[in-house]
Amino acid sequence: MTAQVQGDDAFQQLVEAHQHAVRVHCYRLLGSLQDAEDLTQETLLRAWRSLDRFEGRASLRAWLYRIATNACFDEIDRRARRALPDMSGTPHSSFTPGPPVPAETPWLDPMPDAWLELADESPGPEARYEAKESIELAFVAALQQLPGRQRAALLLRDVLGWSTDEVAEILDLSTAATHSVLQRARANVGRPVTPTSPRLTQEAERNLVDRYMGAWERGDVQELLALLKADARLSMPPLPEWYIGREAIAEFFQWVTGPGGGGPYRSEPTHANGAPAFRIYAGDEPSVLQVVEADAEGIVSITSFMNPSLFRYFQERGRKPTE
Repeated sequence: MTAQVQGDDAFQQLVEAHQHAVRVHCYRLLGSLQDAEDLTQETLLRAWRSLDRFEGRASLRAWLYRIATNACFDEIDRRARRALPDMSGTPHSSFTPGPPVPAETPWLDPMPDAWLELADESPGPEARYEAKESIELAFVAALQQLPGRQRAALLLRDVLGWSTDEVAEILDLSTAATHSVLQRARANVGRPVTPTSPRLTQEAERNLVDRYMGAWERGDVQELLALLKADARLSMPPLPEWYIGREAIAEFFQWVTGPGGGGPYRSEPTHANGAPAFRIYAGDEPSVLQVVEADAEGIVSITSFMNPSLFRYFQERGRKPTE
């Protein structure tokens, strides 16, 4: 095997089919776009340095996932766990803006859907999560609260659909130990809840996107209210507070679009974590990246990431929504 590998180009040809999938794997493990990119490069560097020890007993894909998982374990040990505001504290039913938490607080990042499309992942027959479920903000946030091995076991087995023996090989555990880790992970993260309302169709999503963008651009609070479910949630990392209900979200919207709120606003559609998302500009300046989760009955949640540096990951024009 290694005798056939000569130079960087040959190595790149070997790994390029897997590196996008490795990046998504690192994102799910770490909840950070920058860390996922950095750890993907670290994985390729470690793979290059140890290529002479790759004997072909496992697939190249499994070998790369093992290197990536171990690299992420090192990062997990060094970093605080990422979260979203609605994972702690009590929701507010009226809007009162508070001061941001310290800048070093590690918040979960949204992931562009384009990453998953580039990865071209095909879950194995034993996967328990659909592709959409496996990148939803709530699922990725829940993963961050697990110990590293539990995160990895759940992802490798229940998201990617690898066999328990394959997962054990990657994690360097016995099959029995892998079963134990996996059972604890499943108990801690919970299973996806079947939606009580059907997901959006393509047409319904297009309509939602158009109306939501129009509401922001016109400052139309009534239009926004018409899109919300009664128990819709709003969070705005890095603000630690989170809100529930139409009244609170209307108060927020009136505050941010009213005099002194920073508008007028312009929005551009994109997709993040399997949901409609929007790059919102105040004038010509990037302002917030919003992820809007909805079902057939209306908007379930709005997560407004007040971090303009995220825009560089979402530069594609909004692709056609999928069912």
